[in-house]
Formats: sequence, C-alpha cells, structure tokens
Amino acid sequence: MNGTESAQQPPNSSDAVTFVLRKNAFIDQLLQNTPAIHTTQLLAGRYLVCYTDTVTFNNLISQFGSSFISYISLVLGLLDSANLSAAGIIQVQQQPYLDLRGQGVLMGFVDTGIDYTQSAFRYPDGTSKIQYLYDQTVDGPFPQGFFIGTEYTNTQINEALRNPDPYELVPQKDESGHGTFLASVAAGTASGDFIGAAPESELIVVKLRKASPFYLNWFAVPSWQQYAYESTDIMIGVEYIVKKARELDRPVVICIGLGTTFGAHDGFSIFEEYLSNIANLRGVCVCTAAGNESQARHHMQGTIAEKGATRNIDLKVGEDAGNVILGIWNTIADKISLSVRSPTGELVGRIPSRPGAFSRSNLILEKSAVQVEYYFPYESTGSQLSSVNIYNATPGIWTITLYGDIILDGTFHAWLPLTGFVSPTVELLSATPYYTVTCPSTMFGSISCGAYNSTTGSLYSDSSWGPTRLDRMAPDLVAPGVNVGGIFPTGPGTMSGTSVASAITAGACALMMQWGIVERNDISFSTYQIRAYLIRGCNRSPTMTYPNTQWGYGSLNLIQTFNLMREL
Repeated sequence: MNGTESAQQPPNSSDAVTFVLRKNAFIDQLLQNTPAIHTTQLLAGRYLVCYTDTVTFNNLISQFGSSFISYISLVLGLLDSANLSAAGIIQVQQQPYLDLRGQGVLMGFVDTGIDYTQSAFRYPDGTSKIQYLYDQTVDGPFPQGFFIGTEYTNTQINEALRNPDPYELVPQKDESGHGTFLASVAAGTASGDFIGAAPESELIVVKLRKASPFYLNWFAVPSWQQYAYESTDIMIGVEYIVKKARELDRPVVICIGLGTTFGAHDGFSIFEEYLSNIANLRGVCVCTAAGNESQARHHMQGTIAEKGATRNIDLKVGEDAGNVILGIWNTIADKISLSVRSPTGELVGRIPSRPGAFSRSNLILEKSAVQVEYYFPYESTGSQLSSVNIYNATPGIWTITLYGDIILDGTFHAWLPLTGFVSPTVELLSATPYYTVTCPSTMFGSISCGAYNSTTGSLYSDSSWGPTRLDRMAPDLVAPGVNVGGIFPTGPGTMSGTSVASAITAGACALMMQWGIVERNDISFSTYQIRAYLIRGCNRSPTMTYPNTQWGYGSLNLIQTFNLMREL
C-alpha cells in the first residue's frame, strides 16, 4: 500500500530503506503522490515511519533538499565497555518506611533482547517478570498496531518456561548479552548476594533488529560490527513500550543504553525530538547513557578566524582501516567548504559548498576514493553538515582543510564514528574529550547518565564529557559504572560503561515512580520531576564546581534524594 495507508509488511530485502517524517499537509500530499513510499505507523501522533527502495530514497534527497538528511535513521551501537549501595539504592530498599523495590512499576529496555530463562527475571514460583517481549528480528504475528517483529506475552513466556525446550515456543535469544545484563542490574530478582536496583519491578523488553545494509553502508559501519541498530527501530520499540504500559495502566521507566556520534549533538534530530516528547509524558521516565567516548580521540573542535581563513583537521589512519567517515558541523551563521589531501600528497581540490552537493574522486596513485557531501540548512537549527567519506583509506595522515566562505561565529566540530564503528587505528590528532556525549543523550528531557568508579570515587576514564553542541550541560549525573556485577546469558559477570550506569539510574527512577505514582505521593511524575529530585540529591565534592562537563551535578545518591524531599 502507499500514501497514508498502512503497509502490511515492510520489505525484508536489502533494498529497503526506513526513515521518519513529521506529519503535515505537505507530507500527506507527497505520500499520496509518491506510490513508492510506504507508511507503516504513526508514532506519538506526529511521526510517520516510512520505507522505500534505495533509488526512490536517493531521489527524495534532491526533492526535499538538504533538510531530508534529518529524516534518515541514525545508526547506534552498544555503550559498554557493591555499586547499588554507593548509589544509595540499597538504603532505600531497606528503609522500613519507604520499602521501595519497584512494586507496580514497569521497566522498558530497547536493546539486544533478554535471556528470559535466567532466574533474575523469574519469581520464586518460576513464573516470568517479563510482561511483554517484542522481537523485531523475526516477523509475525505483528503486535497490534505495529508492522515488524513478533510479540510474546507473559502467558506465552511462562508456557515456554514450563516446556523442556523453552526456545521451541519462544525462540528469542540475546546473542550479545548486553540487554540481559542491563535488565538484571536494573530489575533483577534478589538471589544470594545479587539484587537489582528495582527487584520487584516488571519488564517490557524490545529486541532490536540489525540496521539495514543501506544504512550500514551509508555510515561506513565495519562488516565485523554485528550490533548496529537504527534510530527508527528504537523509536518503534519505545512506542511499543509506552503503548503496553498504557494498556497495563502502570508507570514505566525506559532505559536506552545505546548511542551514536552521528547527528548534530544538539538535541534537534527527529529521533531526539520524539524521545523528548515521550520523556514528558506523565508516568514515563527516560534514562540515556552518555557514552564512553572521552578518550577515543574521535572528536575535535576549532575555530575559523574569519572569511577566507582556513583550518586543518588532521586524521591519522592505520593499516587496513577500511572505510572512514567524518562528520563536520558548523553553526547557522557560517558556511564552509573543504579540500582533502591524502597521506601521499594527492589533493582533492576545494569542493564548492552548495546545499545537497555531492562529489566523489578516485585517487590516481592510491586505491582510495574520497566522497564529500554538504547538507544545509539542517532542519530546526540551520546548521551545516559536511560529510567526508574516505573509502579504502591509505594509512598515514589525511588532512581536511576547511575554508571560511561565510564566517560570523567560526566554530566547528568534527566527529568520527562511535568506538567499535571505525577501526581502532583511526583517530583525530587534535582531539578533545569535550562534546563527546552521544546521541540520544544530547536530547532535551532525558536523564543523561555518565559513569564513575564507586570503589575509588574517580570518574570512569572513558565516560563521555559534555556539554552538547548548544553548550547545554550533559551528563546530568554519574552513577556506578565500573566492574558492575550482573547476569549474562552465560551467568554472573561484570561490565563497565555508561550503559550500566544508565541501568542503575533507571532502577533508582523505578523506585521513585513507585513512591510517586503507585503510592500516590505525586501522581504527576515524569522524567523532568525525577531528574530534578535526583540532581538535588547527588553527592558533590567540596573541591569541585557543579555542574561540570564530566560529573554533571554529581554522583547518584537516592537515599539522599529522599532525605531532601522530606525537608520540602
């Protein structure tokens, strides 16, 4: 079907491209007149999930102009690389007058799936805590109102658990273990010395499907990276969680332990805009991981002094690095163009900067090719994106020279892909750890979580530093994120990273949701109230100024949050 009708099923071919449009009269007319664009569903009453073939998609870029770049899916990866007591969560669980353990609260995870057979997700009678499990990787029967994946209910999961081979009835597995671990840290049932932050909360889990070949190629994702996901599918997963929470009439905390360095880093992508709307819903709290990029040498910033001036970006590339993509962003007031020089000195001359301009050059003395694209004005902010793709990159130093065509501000930022999405031999020579918070943690309205070592009291070395490109403070706070104990499909283990910190924070938010909505102390709770209370209760060092770009407003301390709320 086409236009505004619902498609029965997106094509599973490698030619399919998914994207999101904001619904309005112009878009409605476009869809009616373009049979090759299919729509599946409307998210949050405003965002249309669409798909088409690659030829039509490429034609749409010229039809829409440069603003269309804001509609594409971003590609995200996993952010992982005695902690609950340090966060003040155990104290809240054990406080007799609070007695908060997540009762009546749902926790939603959009990740790699879950090992539903683990005891951490089962009650003492063996039944499952998982209310719904939405597996996007296999089709049919679709959940009602959705057009990819298949749904397993609590009844089906319990039936599978009673079966000698549970996977015969519910074949979903977590091949990575990332989603299983985060869910155990946030909501795992108490067993021996292990307990999750909100052990009596229940779960809604979404297993993401892998990004399409089109986007894997667009963002130059290495073939060995198996855990790459599209922002559109994350949006669909979040919509599913909220829909199910509404049906169950229960509050929900959503944990997103994924991130990307693609995008404008300012909170204005459709992906972040959608999540901001969700975060403001009553009874919903959204926690995001800030990322583990501060020491990756994947970001630099600089200033072009004036019109006609230049500034170099030096990119170090090692052996067998494959393809490399670099995104360069500047402000609405400026226009820049660029040239590229290879390690052997071959020059791709200055390419004029025009909206939607595209140029590809095959080098003569090297096997590399250079592709440059310009997109501006970027929707919502008017920024310019200059994308440099180097295919089969020759080892050595590549130099990208920026030219100031129009300069009023002069500031620019450049980002390489997320760690694991580019060869570890690739780095920026003039890198800085600032502005390394990943999307969607740069959004407005979520609780952005960095990580620290609760044993030593020091910041986790890789935890991303703020601010966002709008110079808005991020992360909001840090939580334990070094050698945190949890459950993998293979059994107990540890993990480090801001995704673990976001799971611990999400568990703390579930306890607050129980206090506020389930126990009716404040039935209006959503992300922004919980964020404010957590920030006020953070531990802060007398030798440090807050907020700051590494620690945000301090380290999570839930019992201190409740103590301060008592004084209001």
